[in-house]
Amino acid sequence: MTNTPSIIHAKWVITDTTHILKHHALVIQSGLIEAILPSGLAKERYPTVTHTTYASHALLPGFINCHTHLTMNIFRGLADDLELMDWLNNYIWPAENKWLGEELVYDASLLAIAEAIRSGTTCMNDMYFFMNATARAVTETGIRAHIGLHLIDVPTAWAQTMDEAFEKAILFYEEYKNHERITPTMAVHSTYTVSLPQLIKAKKIADDYKLKINIHLQESPQEIAHVQALHQERPLMRLHKIGMVNPDLIAIHMTQINEDDLKILTATKPNIVHCPESNMKLASGIAPISTLMQHGLNVALGTDGAASNNDLDMITEMRSAAFLSKISTQNPQALSAETALNMATINAAKALGVDHKIGSLAIGKAADFIAIDLERIETEPLYHPISQIVYAASRDQVTDVWVAGKQLLKNRQLTTIDEKALLAKVKTWRKRIQNTV
Repeated sequence: MTNTPSIIHAKWVITDTTHILKHHALVIQSGLIEAILPSGLAKERYPTVTHTTYASHALLPGFINCHTHLTMNIFRGLADDLELMDWLNNYIWPAENKWLGEELVYDASLLAIAEAIRSGTTCMNDMYFFMNATARAVTETGIRAHIGLHLIDVPTAWAQTMDEAFEKAILFYEEYKNHERITPTMAVHSTYTVSLPQLIKAKKIADDYKLKINIHLQESPQEIAHVQALHQERPLMRLHKIGMVNPDLIAIHMTQINEDDLKILTATKPNIVHCPESNMKLASGIAPISTLMQHGLNVALGTDGAASNNDLDMITEMRSAAFLSKISTQNPQALSAETALNMATINAAKALGVDHKIGSLAIGKAADFIAIDLERIETEPLYHPISQIVYAASRDQVTDVWVAGKQLLKNRQLTTIDEKALLAKVKTWRKRIQNTV
């Protein structure tokens, strides 16, 4: 990093949902936010430094996609309009069994990262196979990621046995535990694909290495029925009995919650990740987000994989979360624009245990931020910037993106990814996959 600071001015600087500063500047040095100053003062204090001004933009924290499967971008549109188990068993898992490998994961991760950056996402919480290939794509492109040590109790191209999966997971952790932008996590697929002894082993490893645990949990009525038929108890209770339900757990989906579940969640305080568009598309259910928040749970936002969404657009995800909560509760105040933005920023950072580094714009935090042009036909007239971002803006209005002070998107152009070469690779993959399904 250069010792010369970068000074970025904007019409609005949204440091968090309670502070909207007009005509301010971020002072960025060595990848961190050194100061947040009124524009006039910044120009006085740094007279010899180059200043960049975004006269019609808002600067705000980069979005944190708290649940995704980056590689599944390559299967976008392969199978649509299906229920979860039909989609998984008859289309997605067979495609993965046929094509899964280092090359596909790397190329598909690049595609997903490119889409994420162009959508204003600066950090992603991923869980998939061949983590090293995803990590290579993350390292090369400059984005930030939490990458899960993926566990599923069936043979895959990545690991034929659970013992092999655990061994590879630990090797991945050892390689990336000190990486500046990659954080390993534990990623257990579900209680219906991982046995109780293996769940206990996963928890022990997570405890030993101080890892967050991600798991798809109570995503659909079919999952609940399947697990109850096999084990005579609900998935959440299975995890609760082994002590896995705690603030280090990231419970993804949670559309199926009864009173007993709510008592466990209230007492144990795991993090919840809401994936409204994927849940709607697969007809899985509606997570009771406002109820969970009223009971003191931290709720973040994720897109899920692009094969079931079908995009990585956090702006539309915020909008869907707000609208879905309003209509399902018949209460227009159930989930406000500010709450939706918190779910996509600081709440996600809290879920990942990195809210001291990212999730808001503050002195000493990483310079992970984005610029959104709000002086467009689609977002004028503008009365309230946050409402306009959540309810009216599109990802095409994200013009610039920085991670750790490095600009990854400049005037809608990717700076670390060759877009033309990437698209050529993706078209080749489409032809290969399409010819065999």
